Amino acid sequence: MAKGKTIKFREAVLATPEINACYVQGLRALGKYSKKVELSDAGKAEGSVDVDECVSRLHPNDNRWDYALGYDGEAYFVEVHSANTGEVSTVLRKLQWLKDWLNTQAPEINNIKAKHRTPFYWIQSGKFDIPKTSPQHRQLVSAGLMPIRKLIL
Repeated sequence: MAKGKTIKFREAVLATPEINACYVQGLRALGKYSKKVELSDAGKAEGSVDVDECVSRLHPNDNRWDYALGYDGEAYFVEVHSANTGEVSTVLRKLQWLKDWLNTQAPEINNIKAKHRTPFYWIQSGKFDIPKTSPQHRQLVSAGLMPIRKLIL
C-alpha cells in the first residue's frame, strides 16, 4: 500500500478540530459493530472515528451520524441503526446533518469521501422492516440510502 494512502484519512481527521482527538486505528471506533464491516484487504484500513460520541457535547440536540472510516484512500460513513419505517426520517436527518457537518466542519474529510461508490451507508442493527410499497422506502430510494446487513469494501 502506498504511504500516502495510509495516512490520508488520519491526516484529514487530525485536521478536523471537532474530532481530531478521536482517531483510532483500524475499525476499533465501531466497537461491537466492527463485525458489520468486512474489508477485502485489511491492510488498506486507515482508521476510524466514532463521530457521534466525539461531537456529542458540541452538537447535543442534533441527530448525529455514527462513524467515519478510512479505506484505500477514501472516507466512508456508517450509521448503524434499526431499519424500520419509524426510523427512516431519523436516519435521513442524520444523513443531512453529516453532509452539512462535512461541508462546514470537516472539509478535509469531505474532500476524500468515496467517489467510486457511495460514501454513505446505513447498516441495519436488526431485521429489515421497511415495506417496498411504503413512502419511507421511496424516500430511501430517492436518497440513495437503503439499509444493508453488512458493508463489504
